Amino acid sequence: MYGDDLAGRAPSPTSALEPWPDTVRWQPISRDLIWVELIRLGILLAVVLVVLAVAWAVTGHWLLGTALGVVLLLAAWRTVTIVRAVRAWGYAERENDLLVRHGLLVRRLSIVPYARMQFVDVTAGPLERAFDLATVQLHTAAAASDARVPGLRPAEASRLRDRLTALGEDRAEGL
Repeated sequence: MYGDDLAGRAPSPTSALEPWPDTVRWQPISRDLIWVELIRLGILLAVVLVVLAVAWAVTGHWLLGTALGVVLLLAAWRTVTIVRAVRAWGYAERENDLLVRHGLLVRRLSIVPYARMQFVDVTAGPLERAFDLATVQLHTAAAASDARVPGLRPAEASRLRDRLTALGEDRAEGL
């Protein structure tokens, strides 16, 4: 994991994504988010399939039948990636910052210093509420550094919001 250093100095990370797996205590998100994402996919898939099926029935063009098959294959592939993507999400609270990781093909590690946070949102749409989930969204001065942690239970989302807000206020006082 760490490169050997012949000069006797401390080992350095071999990846820009360190501390991805081993040096941080990662908190997983709720697996119920899989169901939320699958239902979203199902709703979108139902609309697309109805439109394609009606168009195919009216026109009888073979290309629409092929498109129907391709959409079904893509939906099966997306189902697998949803499960894996939800399992890839994690967050870790450290002394001075919050780490958020996600991604399958392209892994992303966001490090948000508490002192740079401007505000913290907790949101829950209808599907999330139905599964007793919420999303914590962190906002910083730089829009590109905003991070979110989906799939949290409301109690954990509130705890994280309150902790991040308190830590942000404490760290910002020194600026």
